[in-house]
Amino acid sequence: MLIARAVQGEGLVRQGETFMPDFVRICSQSELPGTGEVREFTAQGRAFCVANMNGTISVLDGVCPHEGGPLGEGSIEENRVVCPWHGYAFDLQTGVSDQDSELKADVLAATVEQGELRVKI
Repeated sequence: MLIARAVQGEGLVRQGETFMPDFVRICSQSELPGTGEVREFTAQGRAFCVANMNGTISVLDGVCPHEGGPLGEGSIEENRVVCPWHGYAFDLQTGVSDQDSELKADVLAATVEQGELRVKI
């Protein structure tokens, strides 16, 4: 049985571990994409694009803001994730697109702790 409780507004406790309250588990550390790769994960009914650029993990909203393509099925080119549908590319740190200054993918705060990738949503 899993028991969770609030701890002085700092997070939740689960079997001796502390978690930030707005962070959700995306995957285990062993499931992270390899260097230069992108993978799609779903958590709480939402798609996430997880990218590994030279060992740095970035997490973006998994839905391309151009036309709804699956960013997590794309590729990485020059520190950008490229949508497989129309080739729009989004910076892994800022979410900005060079193709259209009006388009920006949401980049989410992420942490890898205790063997799991967690993202603030």
